[in-house]
Amino acid sequence: MEKTHRKNTNRVKILLLILLILLIVVAVVCYKNGWRLFSNPEASNPTSSGDVVEEEPPIPEDIKIQMSVIGDVMCHDSQYNDAYVSSTGDYDFSYVFSDIQKYLQVADIAVGNLETTFAGKEVGYSNYPTFNSPERLAYDLKTLGLDVLSTANNHSLDKRYNGLVSTLNFLDDAGIAHTGTYASPEDQNKILIQNVKGISIAFLSFTYGTNSIPVPSGKDYCINLIDKELIAKQIELAKEQNPDMICVFMHWGIEYQTKENKTQDDLADFLFQNGVDVILGGHPHVLQPMEKRQITLEDGTTKDGFVVYSLGNFISGQRDVDTKSSAILNLAITKNGETGKITIDDVTYIPIYMHRAPAGRLQRYKLLDIEASIQKYDDGTDTSIGYSTYTTIKQALGDIKKILGEEIH
Repeated sequence: MEKTHRKNTNRVKILLLILLILLIVVAVVCYKNGWRLFSNPEASNPTSSGDVVEEEPPIPEDIKIQMSVIGDVMCHDSQYNDAYVSSTGDYDFSYVFSDIQKYLQVADIAVGNLETTFAGKEVGYSNYPTFNSPERLAYDLKTLGLDVLSTANNHSLDKRYNGLVSTLNFLDDAGIAHTGTYASPEDQNKILIQNVKGISIAFLSFTYGTNSIPVPSGKDYCINLIDKELIAKQIELAKEQNPDMICVFMHWGIEYQTKENKTQDDLADFLFQNGVDVILGGHPHVLQPMEKRQITLEDGTTKDGFVVYSLGNFISGQRDVDTKSSAILNLAITKNGETGKITIDDVTYIPIYMHRAPAGRLQRYKLLDIEASIQKYDDGTDTSIGYSTYTTIKQALGDIKKILGEEIH
C-alpha cells in the first residue's frame, strides 16, 4: 500500500514537471511572437478577408531655401589698383566685402552678374571700355559666397573670343558655376542646373548685345543674345530637365534709368508666359523696381513670378551716387512637400553702398551695409566714414527704398 502511494506521488510530480515545462515553452513562444495568443484576434487579423493594412506614407516636409542676389560685378582700374598688394605682386579684393559678406555666406545659394572678363595677366589688365580684370577677383567672389554668375553681357567679348573662354576657365577653377557664354555648341545646350537642398533650379542668361563687337563667325554659340526664338528654345531645353524653378538673368534696359522701359516689360511677360519663375535684371548700373506677380499659364494654372528689372552695380568704380547704391536681394522660396509647387514667400533686401575713402588711404573701396553704418555713426561707435558720407548714404537709403519699393511678405 505504501509503495502504491509513493508511485502515485512520483507520477504526479512527473506530470507537474511536464506541465511546467510545457507552460515555459508556451510562454517563450508567446513572448517571441508578441503574446499574440493572448491578444485580441482582431488585432492580429484586422480584416476579415485576411488583407494586410498598410500604413500611409508620411507627407514629405516642405523645403525652404534663401536665394541671395547681387547686381553687376564691375572692376575699373581704380579698383584693381586699390587691390594691388606690392609685397606679393598679386591682388586682394577681400577687404571690399568685409562688411557685407555675412549676408551672402548664410544664403543657400548666391548669384549675380559678372560684367568684366578674366582674359589673363598676359593680355594686360584694362579699364572701360574693354574690361580685363585680375583673376584674383574670381577667387575672392567665391570666398565671398557666390555660387552662380551670369556671363552674358555687353562686355563679354571685350577681349574677344579667347578672353571669353579664358573667363569661363578661371570661373571653373574658382568653383563658380556660370551661364550665358560658352566655349562650344554642346555647352550652350547644356542647361545649368543647381540643386539647392532638394530644390532644382535651372539658370539661363541673355544679353541685348556686345557693344558692337561682332560675335566671331561660326561661333554664334559663344553668347546668348536676346532673341525670343533662342530664349524659347533654351527654356524648353531647361524644362526637359524637369527643374523645380527656372531663373533667368536678363542684361537689358537703358543705362542710368531708374525705371524699366516697355521692352523690358514685354520681355518679362514673354518669359513668365513661357514658364520662367524668377527674372534678375542688370545693365542699367542703377536700381530699377521689383515686383511679384501671380502668373496664369495657358492651361489655367497659376504660379508665383518675381522680377527685379535691375539691381544696379554691386561693385564698381563709377562715381555717381545712384551707381554706388544697390541692395543684396533675398528671396525666401518654398517647395511644397506634397504638391511640389514653388512659392516665393518673402522678398527682402539689404541696402548697400560702394564707399570710396579719400585719396591717400590704403584699401579705399568698401561695400557699406548702409543701415548698420548709419546706426554706428549715430551711436558714435564708428564714425570713420565721415559726416559727408554719412549724409550721402542716408539720402541713398531713402532712394533705394523708393526705387525698389516695399519688401514683399
